[in-house]
Amino acid sequence: MSHTVNPAHERLKMELRLRGKSIASVARELEVLRSTVTLVSQGLRRSLKIEKALADAVEKTPAELFPDRYPAEEDSAANKT
Repeated sequence: MSHTVNPAHERLKMELRLRGKSIASVARELEVLRSTVTLVSQGLRRSLKIEKALADAVEKTPAELFPDRYPAEEDSAANKT
């Protein structure tokens, strides 16, 4: 089975590492499987709880981290602050 590189997922992992965190550490904090966090990070699954935890870990909002998953009105509200 070949794996395709997901640039957004790789960027998120790098941002987590820069902050001393990882997909696994976020999973432990949430008491969920690492694979579940990975699937959300890759965009293959949705979980508001995991999206928020990942965003918090890299000091962003979920809409900033996953702009394709959130409606435009949330993006415009975030830009007003």
